[in-house]
Amino acid sequence: MSFGTIFFIVLAVIVLFQLRNVLGRRTGNERPPFDPYTRTEKPREDAAAGGNVVTLPHRRLPDNAEAATPRQPYESIDLVAPVGTPLNTELRRIRDNDPAFDPKEFLEGAKIAYEMIVTAFADGDRKLLKNLLTPEVYQGFEQAIIDRESRGERMQSSFVGIDDATLVSAELKAREALVTVRIVAQMITAVVTPSGEVTDGDPETVVEVKDVWTFSRDTRSRDPNWKLAGTESEEG
Repeated sequence: MSFGTIFFIVLAVIVLFQLRNVLGRRTGNERPPFDPYTRTEKPREDAAAGGNVVTLPHRRLPDNAEAATPRQPYESIDLVAPVGTPLNTELRRIRDNDPAFDPKEFLEGAKIAYEMIVTAFADGDRKLLKNLLTPEVYQGFEQAIIDRESRGERMQSSFVGIDDATLVSAELKAREALVTVRIVAQMITAVVTPSGEVTDGDPETVVEVKDVWTFSRDTRSRDPNWKLAGTESEEG
């Protein structure tokens, strides 16, 4: 063995000895390498004592507390229509076929739909009307828009608000629910020619409008929306 070989062997032993002193030995108790994507949690003594189950705190009920009385299925209906009336009877039938039906929520939706429809009609928004009306009613609305456009007229309309919305009648035909609402609204409406002449209404006067609208919905459909199925103006 040459002197050079012996020298490199001795040098390697010295280097390994120095690394051992600097890095130390593995004893089995070393901390694991840090993983920045692993969330560390402080162990809880109660969890350790009871395994992996941690009981969440809960509100203690009084010893004399009674179980809450379940809501009656027709409670919301009886609040808007007297029991025994045809309206109450038909609303109950609709509720039987559509457990999610609530007359108060329906009225709120009807008021929103009313404003959207009269505004869309004034603006000639066919796309919006088609989504809110049944095909039969849409045809009538579209024809009125076509006639207005053919004369070059435009409708100026400003919706002020709804004074009252009341359920008038209801009916369940097979799977189709029909609910009629009487709506009293305030609005400003005028029809203006290309020359600026007002042919109908008054662009500066708020008028009271009374309409009776009927909305329909397939109770078996997954679509929760109702559509306007009939309109008429209340005389007087």
